[in-house]
Amino acid sequence: MYEDQRRNELAQFLRTRRERLLPSQVHLPERGRRRTPGLRREELANLAGVGLTWYTKLEQGQAIQVSSQVLESLAQALQLSPDERRHLFVLAREHLPLLKHTYVRQISPDLQCILDALLPNPAVIMNERWDIVGWNRNAAQVFVDYGQLSDWERNHVWLIFTHPALRTLYTNWESTARRALSLFRASAGHNGAGEPWFIERRDRLMETSSEFRAWWNLHEVSEGYSGRKELNHPLVGLLILKSTPLLVADNPNLRIFVYMALPEANSEQKLTRFALSLPKA
Repeated sequence: MYEDQRRNELAQFLRTRRERLLPSQVHLPERGRRRTPGLRREELANLAGVGLTWYTKLEQGQAIQVSSQVLESLAQALQLSPDERRHLFVLAREHLPLLKHTYVRQISPDLQCILDALLPNPAVIMNERWDIVGWNRNAAQVFVDYGQLSDWERNHVWLIFTHPALRTLYTNWESTARRALSLFRASAGHNGAGEPWFIERRDRLMETSSEFRAWWNLHEVSEGYSGRKELNHPLVGLLILKSTPLLVADNPNLRIFVYMALPEANSEQKLTRFALSLPKA
């Protein structure tokens, strides 16, 4: 089942990347009316230097062998970004076994101490499934009171798409949501796109969110985590933060996300006021 899922994901990824390319982008003339957008399969096969029959089988999700050299040719022909190129290799290299991951649901007291020491900066810890498994008090103040949520709800991607407060918190919610989806898709490629946890999360998001359902078919991927966050907080107004991820040395499946105040909109002072107003743990 997993292999079928992986090949299907690869096929759809290739098709969407091919269909976004215009003939003019690869110095090809427009020839006749095109029934579908983008390049034809034969045009891409010619650009990549592969056989049309072979490429058609690959895009149909059939079980065929793919070499690194051919993948590199396809990546160049499709003009993939570095993140997209990596995603292509992850999906296509079926002969490389996927690493087994130790799924963490809660963090150690030592990690919690680190989160608390990062105050007044909000900080959370997420696992490879984007579950939020640890947080400090300012993170609960700035974003969501994670302690009031169920284990299922306490997931970064789920919250972005389903929690009403986060839709108004982010000044550019659509950009934030699309980035969360692209990170979720890329991490699933590493951790098993056919795994039950991934399928259940994806399917429930498809049922719950019309935006997720529409954007999922675009096959956007990204592996960059850092970024500027502009928040319109109901208590203190505009907050401008920068998220920085840190790997946990003894468990690389965990990342600490620290939200540092940028020198705009008095963000640092606002975070400090938040921390001072919180009851002692």
